[in-house]
Amino acid sequence: MDTAVSPDHDLEDEATFRRLAFLDFDLSGQAADSAEFEQCRFTRTGLARTVLDRAAFTDCLVENSDWANLKATKSGLLRVEVSLARLTGLQWIDGSLRDVAFRECRMDLATFRFTSFKDVAFTDCNLTRADFTNADLRGATFTGCDLSGAQFAQADCAGTRFTRCELGGIGSVTSLKGAVVSAHDLAGLAHTLAAALDITIDLG
Repeated sequence: MDTAVSPDHDLEDEATFRRLAFLDFDLSGQAADSAEFEQCRFTRTGLARTVLDRAAFTDCLVENSDWANLKATKSGLLRVEVSLARLTGLQWIDGSLRDVAFRECRMDLATFRFTSFKDVAFTDCNLTRADFTNADLRGATFTGCDLSGAQFAQADCAGTRFTRCELGGIGSVTSLKGAVVSAHDLAGLAHTLAAALDITIDLG
């Protein structure tokens, strides 16, 4: 695997990057249309505030990187692992994620509107106030994640699994219809669900 160097491997429209190691590399604030990344490794790589349209990441590994406020539309992740990354404010709109694993990532305020998930696992991630409006989450699992205040309006959650997650204050809780929630998580979900259904809980 070759090491990426600037400016040879800066972003540009329709660029294809194959078997490259982006090590301590900064692509922050750049923009590209239809860029493709295949079998690339991103270590301590900055894509903060980068704008991508119709981008594709295939067989990639992302670790200890800052992708905060990255904005991607109609883009895809396929067989990608992301760990210990900062993804605060990430916008992944109208895209697709397939066979993807997020581990110990900071993803607060991330947006995945109209995005489809298949075989996607979130483990020990901070997803507070994340936005899954109109997302297809039927192939997603959340384990040990903080989803406080997350929004699920009109999302398809049939079969979505939540295990040891914080679900307090989530929006459009009735969109979780069909989801599988561990007994451990029900207590935190109860008050939100009761409020959505206008149920009064009598603690006496």
